[in-house]
Amino acid sequence: MQRIRLPSSQGRQQRMSSTYPKAPIGVRVLSYLSAKLCPRFQANRVLLFKCSVLGLTYLAYTCYHMTRKPISVVKSVLHRNCSMVTLPPEFVTPGGGGPVDPTVPPLPTDGTWCDYAPFDQPDFNSLFGALDSAFLFSYAIAMFFAGFIAERVSLRYFLALGMAFSGLFCYLFGMAKVYDIHTIWYFIAVQALAGMFQTTGWPGVVTIVGRWFGKSKRGLIFGIWNSHTSIGNVLGTLIAAHYVERDWSMSFIVPGFLMGTCGFVMFLFLVERPEIVDCQEKVGDYARTSRTESEAGSSYRRVDDSSVSEVEDLVNGAEQEINERTPILGSINRAPAAREDAISFFNALSIPGVVEFSLSLFFSKLVSYTFLFWLPFYIQHSTSMGAKLSADVSTVFDIGGIIGAIAAGMLSDASAMPATTCTGMLAIAAPLLLIYRCWGSVSLSVNILLLFVVGLMVNGPYALITTSVSAELGQHSSLNGNAKALATVTAIIDGTGSIGAAIGPLLAGMVSGWDNVFYMLVISDLLALAMLLRISSKECSRRNINRRHNVRIE
Repeated sequence: MQRIRLPSSQGRQQRMSSTYPKAPIGVRVLSYLSAKLCPRFQANRVLLFKCSVLGLTYLAYTCYHMTRKPISVVKSVLHRNCSMVTLPPEFVTPGGGGPVDPTVPPLPTDGTWCDYAPFDQPDFNSLFGALDSAFLFSYAIAMFFAGFIAERVSLRYFLALGMAFSGLFCYLFGMAKVYDIHTIWYFIAVQALAGMFQTTGWPGVVTIVGRWFGKSKRGLIFGIWNSHTSIGNVLGTLIAAHYVERDWSMSFIVPGFLMGTCGFVMFLFLVERPEIVDCQEKVGDYARTSRTESEAGSSYRRVDDSSVSEVEDLVNGAEQEINERTPILGSINRAPAAREDAISFFNALSIPGVVEFSLSLFFSKLVSYTFLFWLPFYIQHSTSMGAKLSADVSTVFDIGGIIGAIAAGMLSDASAMPATTCTGMLAIAAPLLLIYRCWGSVSLSVNILLLFVVGLMVNGPYALITTSVSAELGQHSSLNGNAKALATVTAIIDGTGSIGAAIGPLLAGMVSGWDNVFYMLVISDLLALAMLLRISSKECSRRNINRRHNVRIE
């Protein structure tokens, strides 16, 4: 045996003052400024980067949802009741009177003068449906390929480019008014391409967050973090509503610009892997080699003579452990990790639980997105509320979804039974849907209360499956430590769910009568529950076995 002295804390400090060679340029600039301006500043480095990753990915997916909402707001001005619209003073009125501007032609008398072609036709509902279908089906199909690509490229570039192009196509939709474009195929093409690039968001952000956060409290973290969908929906609605009456093109141009700007921020600052900034919790087998004098505070390590050269290389090229109280933006030159092969699509499907959770999300997302697209319209037609109040009340469903996502995450963490958590919430949601249909129109307060509870129970399982469960399955023990499966698994699960999200609103428009629509939602909810019964029964059996084992030990 031979003793090898590890570097002193002073030597370790010197190496940490250098920059991260593979870090984003923004992190390297901040590292340089930190070393120059605050050389003595100390901070919890791991916590700092975890917070930055959580905040940046939250901002990123908020922007993704923000650019999806303007179309639902602008529909109300693309086709509306022109008899209720004030005539612009510069036009000629049909009743006579000289024009203010002789070059302006008289208004048409068919009642569609205020509509924007081609949505001034009698089949405008079909045209709006074509826009929604173009986006949703493009999103659902492209999602399966997005995960495959994400495993093989840098996720920082993947997200930055995806956000840039998503913002571009949101911008191009608004530019149709600027350049007086009235071809329906232009709008369909823009929506389809927007849906395609929107698929870069979910596999990217879930994979990055899954790499940075361990399994402890993952459900709670993901539950809180998943509120970005509702926040993005609210921001998109508010921005679009601010411009829609004056110039609806700005309802798309402003969110598109903000999306592109945030994509550039991701490129500058997003750290996709802990290894890039030496914040990984495990640095290989060498970090777990036995210590002979560590209890006495010694900096020696015993190794076999045959391993001396390997340990010397390790000492010279990398640190054995992470010191979280190091300079805020320092660096360690670590030896590169072993390369892993990206998992194939069919190997990802063979991971236990992927197929069941994917099918469950298909039906869960069908219910959730049917509410998302039809709820304001349903409230307006089932009650005496106006259009604005109906839209405001419908946001209660999203608020309930935020609470439901957090509650599902906490229950999953506490019980370690995610499938059982989902089945329990889905079982409660089924009768609640019928209760809301029967008594939701009794009064405003009853409507809000029932809608909140329905949102909690419907969106809770949906949020848990798309976040914590996807991350868990992407790091399943059957992968033997291969970390390159997370994006593919996430894309398979969310892609399957997105097909349900596309089919749900389409079926709701085809089914006649609101009672039949709610029956369809209840059946879908029960099918989502049925997909998880096998996994749930295994979780319960495992929990009973562990409980009996603990009783015997006591």
